[in-house]
This record gives sequence, structure tokens and C-alpha cells, in this order.
Amino acid sequence: MAFKKPDWPEVGDLVIATVEEVTDYGAYVKLDEFDKKGLLHISEISSSWIRNIRDFIREGQKVVLKVLRVDAEKGHIDLSLRRVTKRERIEKIMVWKTDRKAETLLRSVAEKMGLSIEEVYEKAGAPMEKEYGLYEGFERVVKDGASALTKIGVPEDLAAVIVEIAKERMHVPMVKVKGVVELRTTNSQGVKIIKEAFLNAKKAEKSREGKVRFYVIAAPKYCIEVMAENYKSAEAVLQRVSENVISSIDKAGGQGVFRREK
Repeated sequence: MAFKKPDWPEVGDLVIATVEEVTDYGAYVKLDEFDKKGLLHISEISSSWIRNIRDFIREGQKVVLKVLRVDAEKGHIDLSLRRVTKRERIEKIMVWKTDRKAETLLRSVAEKMGLSIEEVYEKAGAPMEKEYGLYEGFERVVKDGASALTKIGVPEDLAAVIVEIAKERMHVPMVKVKGVVELRTTNSQGVKIIKEAFLNAKKAEKSREGKVRFYVIAAPKYCIEVMAENYKSAEAVLQRVSENVISSIDKAGGQGVFRREK
């Protein structure tokens, strides 16, 4: 983000740049994240022969470049396009886009609080970035609420506004997994025992990794549904909950079997 970036990029860094001027020997670009200018020499545009440089690059185009040399005293930055792999380009663009989204969210928080963006970053953005990653921090508060921020030192009033803005502006994708437990008990209090087994399993699942839901398919079959941000977390929660439910039924003299639904 503009207000926390170092003054100059380092050799080897990938940067987002806007092409400002194309010449016969290369292109002059502006580094969007650093507010600096650099040179993309024609020899660093493509590994193949270049007949017309504008077949490869044009004014106004945004490109991902690799930093080859930095001379802060002379104000020179030499860059390369041909040394950036397809994977590096895709990953850099993704990071850049999430950084811009995070900056937009922080600016909205600053406006609502009547603070400068620098103040909001110092009090909340920096701790979020250190603990979770900045954009990932906003995703975390959508799921976990203000406690995810107050526990890392963000003031309560600021945390509350961040949660409000994040929930208004963000949609955190979730995955869903489910399974079926078949529960049987000859105890006269069977319905109560099964209900308590589900309630206790949910209480025991203190992890914030997923949301758990139970519903009756047709007794003695019950569905356990888990929503989480990734399949690994969801599967772990599903396994813990199903084992907990079956354990409770076993202790009450009943039997339980779990089957993972595809």
C-alpha cells in the first residue's frame, strides 16, 4: 500500500507498472506501488526478435516487471518483462488486487472514523498485517468478529467499525461438507439423549474453523453439515463432531455409525 511501502523496490522484486512512453529502444514506465519511474530496455521485453516494439508493449498498459537494478542516487531503475514467468505474473496481479481492496476498505474505515488513513493503518492495519495479512485480516473479522482484532491490540471502537465495513463489503467464500450419523438407543429417554449428544458436540467444537448445523433426515438418520473456508478445515470439524456425537450415544448404551456424504 502506498503509505507503507519503502521508498525504493529491491533487486528481484516483482512490481506493477504503467507504461508511459514507448520509444525505439524501450519503454519508460511508472511503478504504481512506489511512485517511481523506471526503464524497460528493448532487450528485456522479449526473448524473441522484436520487429515492432509496440507489438509487445504500448502506452497505458499495466505490466508486471522484475527489478534488475536500482540506483537511488541517480534515480534509475532498470526493469525486465521477459524474466517474469506466467505464474509470477498471475500471482503478483492477485496480490496487487487484494492489496488495493484492503486499502479501499481501510480508507472507508478512516472516513467513517474521521481519522487519516495513516492513523488507521498504524492502529489497526499494521497489527492485522503482522498477524494475519492485511486482506486476510478483513476476511478473518467477517468470520470471527471484533475479537479477532481486539486480541491483537486494535482499539474496540476501531475494531467495531472494521467489522461493520468488512461485513458490508466482503463476501468470504465457504465450502460445505456433510455426513450422516445413524443413531440407535433403546433407552426410554432416547430422543433427549440424542438431542443432548448433538448439543454437547456443538459446544465442544470451540474452534472457529467452521459452522456446524444438524438436521433430521428420518430417524434414526441425522445429517451433520459443516461450512468452512477450506475443505481441510471442514473435514476436520466434521470428523470431530461426528466422533463426539457417537461417543455420547455409546456412553448412554446406544450405538452410532457415521457415513461421509459425497
